[in-house]
Order: sequence, then structure tokens, then C-alpha cells
Amino acid sequence: MSSLAVDEVVLQNSQLNLRLNEIQLLLSEKRTSLSALQTGIALLALPLSVVSFLVATSSLYVVFEVLYLLAPLLALCIVLVGLGSYLVMRAIVRIQGYDRKIRAIEGSDVIVRDLLNID
Repeated sequence: MSSLAVDEVVLQNSQLNLRLNEIQLLLSEKRTSLSALQTGIALLALPLSVVSFLVATSSLYVVFEVLYLLAPLLALCIVLVGLGSYLVMRAIVRIQGYDRKIRAIEGSDVIVRDLLNID
């Protein structure tokens, strides 16, 4: 093989490795967003369980007598619902963005497309 042919093979392999590294980076970022999604769902579930407990035990107390305890607790639940909703929405938007970028890379390279389409 000539030097020019060897250089061409090395260039093609380095471009393929670069594309695969890009996809690995995007998949790791997607995994991080999935963790944020999981955290957001947990933050949404916590206030739901607290309020369910308060409703289930509401016959044991008078709301106006313990309002000084319920008000901060319900305010904290509202903050947790807001934070959980923000994390869930942000994670969903980011996951969709990463999927679009992966599909763009997949569409531009036949070898990568063959690697990603396993079925």
C-alpha cells in the first residue's frame, strides 16, 4: 500500500471513531438526563404521599388548630412539586434534543447507522 492509501484509511478510521465518540458522549448526557427525570419524579411523589397521609389522618386533628404546622408543610410540598415539575420538563426536553442529535449523526454516516440499527 502506498503512503497516500494508508493516510486515507487512517483518516476514515479517525472520522468513524470521532462519530462514535460523539454518540457515546450524547448517550452519557442522555443517561444523566434520565437520572434527573428519575429525581424529578421522586420529588413529585413525595408531596403526594405527605398530602395523602394528612388526608388519611385528618379525622385525628382539627385543621385550624394545627394550621401553624400545616401551612409550612404545604408550602414545602408546593416547592417540591414545582422543583420536581421543572426537573421533569427539563429532562424531557434535553432527552429529545439528544435523540435529535443522535439521529442527525446516524443519518449522515452509513457505518454508524448500521451500528445503531440493531433490529
